[in-house]
Amino acid sequence: MRVVDEQGGQLGIMSTQQALKLAEEQQLDLVNIAPSAKPPVCKLMDYGKYRFEQSKREKEIKKNQKVIEIKEVRLSATIEDHDIDVRFRQAVKFLQDGNKVKVSIRFRGRQIAHSEIGTDVMQSFAERIKEYGVVDKKPAIEGRNMTMMLAPRDPKKD
Repeated sequence: MRVVDEQGGQLGIMSTQQALKLAEEQQLDLVNIAPSAKPPVCKLMDYGKYRFEQSKREKEIKKNQKVIEIKEVRLSATIEDHDIDVRFRQAVKFLQDGNKVKVSIRFRGRQIAHSEIGTDVMQSFAERIKEYGVVDKKPAIEGRNMTMMLAPRDPKKD
């Protein structure tokens, strides 16, 4: 097998027993890093320290990630102006926090026969919020519900 030291320097090709003896003398571990190579490549390293640093890096990457949540704002087909203002402010707050917003309307009773009213409400809501977010998924009817997805506006694209 080909043996490489901690700094990446070549120690040459040697038998497994010689490599293990060398690792033991230096109080390091012999780690097989390329078993499919001809000959296999092994590295002398402190494996515990390597695993610790790797987990530390993964934690750092995870810490810097932003998890995007989906928040919901419910409207109705017969919603009044003040209620739309309240829902608008909620949606703006969610979008400014970097979350996606699902806007939904539940049709009750015979309202489903006049789904165009719901579409108008959705279009006016989307028009109102266009300064803060973009329509990710256009309004679509699923059973008795009409839903639309809004995503936060990307400040880099503006």
